[in-house]
Amino acid sequence: MFLEMVKKRNSELIDFAVTLHQQGIILPDTYVIDLDKIKENTEKMVKKADSLGIELYFMTKQIGRNPKIAETIIEAGIKKAVVVDFREAEIMMENNIPIGNVGHLVQTPKHFLKRIMNYGVDYITVYSMEKLEQINSVSEELNIKQKVMLRVIDDNDALYPGQYGGFQLDELDENIDRMKSLEYCEIEGLTSFPCILYDKELKDFKLTHNVETLKKAKTLMEKQGFNIVDMNVPSATSIQTLPFFEEMEGTQGEPGHALSGTSPMHAEVELEEKPAYVYVSEVSHNSRNSAFVFGGGYYARGNLENVLLDNEGKRSQSKVKPFPSDNIDYYLEIDGKQTVGATAIMAARTQIFVTRSQVALVKGLNSNKPELVGIYTSQGREIERN
Repeated sequence: MFLEMVKKRNSELIDFAVTLHQQGIILPDTYVIDLDKIKENTEKMVKKADSLGIELYFMTKQIGRNPKIAETIIEAGIKKAVVVDFREAEIMMENNIPIGNVGHLVQTPKHFLKRIMNYGVDYITVYSMEKLEQINSVSEELNIKQKVMLRVIDDNDALYPGQYGGFQLDELDENIDRMKSLEYCEIEGLTSFPCILYDKELKDFKLTHNVETLKKAKTLMEKQGFNIVDMNVPSATSIQTLPFFEEMEGTQGEPGHALSGTSPMHAEVELEEKPAYVYVSEVSHNSRNSAFVFGGGYYARGNLENVLLDNEGKRSQSKVKPFPSDNIDYYLEIDGKQTVGATAIMAARTQIFVTRSQVALVKGLNSNKPELVGIYTSQGREIERN
């Protein structure tokens, strides 16, 4: 999906990734991430967001919940993370990374609330009255006021399987009195996901029905006396989509894939953000008329298509065959017989945190002083190297 863009816009990353593999420094099933490109992309996005008065929280799940990447993004100007779930929150907390929002896609478990509220978080996103009441109880115990963001949904909204939940728009009004009784919860924000999606036919982004749901919810809540300060409108937050925020009445974005130059549009158009990672594997064996490379990092929605093969400097390309998502990616099959042990370089949209891959962070590619910073698990924990 992104291989041609990486070859065109960050070929140094491919070259160094090949070197790391062929010198035995990294093993197959490793994502190699360019920290300098992450920083450059972030700096550009911050400049655009600041000019529009938009607050940004960064998302790291796509690139392995990595604290070193988080530190790099903070240095570049986005000061707080949005954590997709409590496991990601743990990693950020262990590394003293400030958190702006928790609970959006995965609600915060009851017995984790006290830990994260003690740590400190701008907003906790809430799907239900029961969770609001839990937060209110912990806030009272800690003697603090906790800002809360409601996720509001409607029947015609775009929602992904495995992500259902939120206050139904047509049932919101009946909960108002209970909400007002929770004196330790400050309901100041609304959110939904996804608010923007890429339309491949239009070759541009467009707003989803979720945005209209949020606007209606905001009107309803403000009529009931709530001060809705923030409208959190995530999905595909990038330099390309930030101008949409005014139409959405959005105040907060959550860049994730754009930080590594890997939103769907980045695969087709040279946007401001440049590609910042590749996936490295190795030819394991041949069978019939196919070669098989080691798997582990496959993501079913990644649209993986092409593979670059490097056999001690001799390069060629082939096609990755479609892989059924109901199987485990022990191997990926590619067209044609290939040299066993050759390096395989791929670049597709991923969610590293759901893989069993390792992550190698590199820097210095632009200055011709490439350096391996460290190797990490897919959950962001550093691995000791011999």
